Amino acid sequence: MSFPPEGYPLAAAVSPRVQVVPTTQSTNADVVRHVTDAPEEWPHLSLLLTTDQRAGRGRLDRTWVTPPGSALAVSVVVDAAAIPPAARGWIPLVAGAAMTRAVAAQLSRTPHSTTLTWPNDVLVDGRKVCGILAEIVPAFPDVVVVGSGVNTRMPAAELPVDTATSFAALGQVCDEDRLLADYLGALDEQLSALASAHGDAAEAGVLAEVEALCGTLGADVAVSLPDGETLRGRAQRIAPDGRLVVVQEGEFESAVSAGDVIHVRRAG
Repeated sequence: MSFPPEGYPLAAAVSPRVQVVPTTQSTNADVVRHVTDAPEEWPHLSLLLTTDQRAGRGRLDRTWVTPPGSALAVSVVVDAAAIPPAARGWIPLVAGAAMTRAVAAQLSRTPHSTTLTWPNDVLVDGRKVCGILAEIVPAFPDVVVVGSGVNTRMPAAELPVDTATSFAALGQVCDEDRLLADYLGALDEQLSALASAHGDAAEAGVLAEVEALCGTLGADVAVSLPDGETLRGRAQRIAPDGRLVVVQEGEFESAVSAGDVIHVRRAG
């Protein structure tokens, strides 16, 4: 069902379609299916959201499940046709930067700090408040679905790990409508810039935007790679194609395209 306009009016002013479901297994899976079945009904920036997702997925095929009503799960349609395929690896990073900005706006009058961990985890005071997963729609490879999970009302006692946080655990109330509107606006702005620059992230200002928010740069990190290996070193920069460049002992550089990053300690 489509949510009434009064439910999320700010988000509805940015998105051509705001659909809310009371519960679902996975918002990403739902949107992939909807786009496949009726692409004309799910244009760019259409979104589906719920506060009760039962079988969400994170990076490296991990499951992401939260108690009903404790988190906001939202999946957004991105029409990437105007972005060269070689530059589409920037889409998850752009989404992470957009959500970082949106979360920071919610906390602007508080002492809490919001940063981005490469590629797209959003941290508050060094703890994860949001994860993002982007996937291509197989039937329409120019369409990407970007799923986000934001810990909103989850009490501190229900946080799954001690490296996680939530708005509630911080003593804050999240304005979900404003959060979504800010997120969608920033996402669209940066994607449009990337398309206008023909995929050149530096020219588009996207590289600078991500670097400005990314707390990973300059930190000593351990990167869990998809093959099970762990890469240790110092995160030096983000490459023009969006990969994280890690310098290991002996100044050997490795460019990482996927993996979970743990900050071992801040460089000082």
